[in-house]
Amino acid sequence: MNSNKPLVTVVTPSFNQGKYLEETILSVLGQEYDNIEYILIDGGSTDNSIEIIEKYRDRLAFTVSEPDHGQTDAINKGFNRAKGQILAWLNSDDVYHPQAVREAVEYLTANPEVGLVYGDLDFIDQLGNVIGRFNAAQTDLTRLRRGFVHIPQPAAFFRADLWRKVGPLDPTFFFAMDYDLWTRLARVSEIKYLPGRLWAKFRMYADSKTIN
Repeated sequence: MNSNKPLVTVVTPSFNQGKYLEETILSVLGQEYDNIEYILIDGGSTDNSIEIIEKYRDRLAFTVSEPDHGQTDAINKGFNRAKGQILAWLNSDDVYHPQAVREAVEYLTANPEVGLVYGDLDFIDQLGNVIGRFNAAQTDLTRLRRGFVHIPQPAAFFRADLWRKVGPLDPTFFFAMDYDLWTRLARVSEIKYLPGRLWAKFRMYADSKTIN
């Protein structure tokens, strides 16, 4: 870790995602930014996920595999251990572009009034082929309260001090816990969209949570 740069904590929640997990892990470990705390919370997978996690264990700040109460619980568990000044989570079938963390940190460092920054995101299929682009756009508290979300979760980074004010994620939400968090963050800080900054890939396939 480079103490001269802000520490970024990335949390990956995972459960039986061995098919995609290694690509997710490598996209975090391969970032063009060298001060990342990577936490991986596995929900007690029964596929080959544990074998993959063991392969990279020495490069993870923390990992555990045990039954939990789902994705939201796993993310909260990870952030409870986070030491970073900037936080993000990347689900175990999604992927970062190499410049994502570096560009997010550069922007947040230069703009201390902004609490959440997000870029663009491609949709990919099971094989990693690009099949679309998330309709990201600038939003704010008023628009969020009216359903104008437009924040792609895997391409979003936010400040840890604000998380401590408004977190954790609400475990009663199965799907919209990120939307709920964006709204809470927008109540206490400015949020900013950076068009043209392609930071992540969101995988869509028949068995994904989003499609289901």
